[in-house]
Amino acid sequence: MTPVRLIGRAAMTLTRTTGRVSIFAVQGLTRVGAHPAELLRQILHIGWLSLPVVGLTALFTGAALALQIHSGGERFQASDVVPAIVAIGMARELGPVLGGLMVAARVASSIAAELGTMRVTEQVDALVTLSTDPVGWLVSPRLWAAILSLPVLVGVGDVIGIMGGWLIGVNALGFNSVTYLSNSWAYLEGWDVVSGLIKGGFFGFVVALSGCWFGMNAGNGAAGVGRATTNAVVAASVGILAANFVLTGLFF
Repeated sequence: MTPVRLIGRAAMTLTRTTGRVSIFAVQGLTRVGAHPAELLRQILHIGWLSLPVVGLTALFTGAALALQIHSGGERFQASDVVPAIVAIGMARELGPVLGGLMVAARVASSIAAELGTMRVTEQVDALVTLSTDPVGWLVSPRLWAAILSLPVLVGVGDVIGIMGGWLIGVNALGFNSVTYLSNSWAYLEGWDVVSGLIKGGFFGFVVALSGCWFGMNAGNGAAGVGRATTNAVVAASVGILAANFVLTGLFF
């Protein structure tokens, strides 16, 4: 097979897959068929139960960021910028991205495993037999729950991350507590926070879409579910980083 044919086949496969995923995403956002209680259950599973891992990640990230910025700033006699950079870095970039990655590791795998198991045990086919739309019943609640939950998790993570930097700044780097907090607030603009929350919504969509897509298209048997779970986490992680690049370019 010639290189041109290989490139053409790859391009057609990519285009076909992109179209299928796009149609699946639109259907998932518009076909709301489950009871509202299912949406609340998914918000609890995706949002509330992800709070510990997101909070711990933000805490240690903010603390480590404060140490790194202070160490680098001392070389240029600019260690006083630690509060501002920690606050801006957490709100704009680290809070949304790391929060999204932690949720991807926990939620995308869970969704893919759950829906993949339902697919291979023919529970999805049973819904079709009962004249129930599987996309509206299984996919929509998870998509909307992730879209609504991630901005809240990002906001909480921002606060915890800034507090992590404050703890290190006050107890290890010699900053005055009031001065540290006032500098954090003075240099943090509203758009820094809002842009991070918007990113969180997009990242939630990417996470849930990856889990639902690979779960609903899982292969037969335990091996198929395992592959779906792995692919969902990888796709969600790469998708978050790619979306972050695009959104950062649009916002800033």
